[in-house]
Amino acid sequence: MHELFAIFGNPVHHSRSPLMHNLAFKTLGYPGCYTRWRLEEGEMLRETFFRLGLKGINITVPHKEAAFEAADVVEPFAAEVRAVNTLVLEDGKLHGFNTDAPGFYRALQRLGEVRSALIMGAGGTARALSLYLRSRGIDVEVVNRSARRLKWFEAEGFVSHTWEGFEAKAHDVVINTTSAGLEDDALPMPRALLDAALGQTAYAVDVIYGKETPFLKEAKRLNLLTFDGSQMLLQQGIIAFDHFTGHRYTLDRIEAAMRPFLQL
Repeated sequence: MHELFAIFGNPVHHSRSPLMHNLAFKTLGYPGCYTRWRLEEGEMLRETFFRLGLKGINITVPHKEAAFEAADVVEPFAAEVRAVNTLVLEDGKLHGFNTDAPGFYRALQRLGEVRSALIMGAGGTARALSLYLRSRGIDVEVVNRSARRLKWFEAEGFVSHTWEGFEAKAHDVVINTTSAGLEDDALPMPRALLDAALGQTAYAVDVIYGKETPFLKEAKRLNLLTFDGSQMLLQQGIIAFDHFTGHRYTLDRIEAAMRPFLQL
């Protein structure tokens, strides 16, 4: 009997996670099947999980904080950022993990040496990346449209700004964690501020995948090295798959089974 897995989000129609995970299930001979589910209300996450008879899920925007609330047991890092993107049912309890940040870091290491980062956005992904990158010795600065969500970053000791108080300085990488460009042609910051930041960096990374966002187009126009969210998706998916399958395979073996999805 196959175990059922899914990705919850809104929007979720663009997600390539089913392709990635189902390819790995098939390649490795694991009895799993993975689909997508548009979840409109985050507070319905737990009830929906059990109603659908799932073994595990990934969670994308805007429900990572709701997934944290739905979990019975949360790994220390996910508890620190209060954002969960992977839930696995074990012994009747939902175990929550955050694979975004370690996955992103695995992808970021492929670019080259990174000692400082500017993160645009202040949601669950930004919180996870900021703490994880800092734990790896990377100096992190955060900029967001509004001040409300920056309070968490200020309490954690991060240098943070709204657009009004932002003056660009040199960073090794500029990272977009906002949804700007996902369903529209918006930039994550006003163009003048964005160009000032991109003019003082070597790399630009967008967590959005499946399209070349206006942010990445702007970075490429300035001849920066870039990668989109597909690399982060792959690396966080490898770690999530490891949790889904009870650590049955090495991460390298999972990566070998998953990586071909990038060409599909």
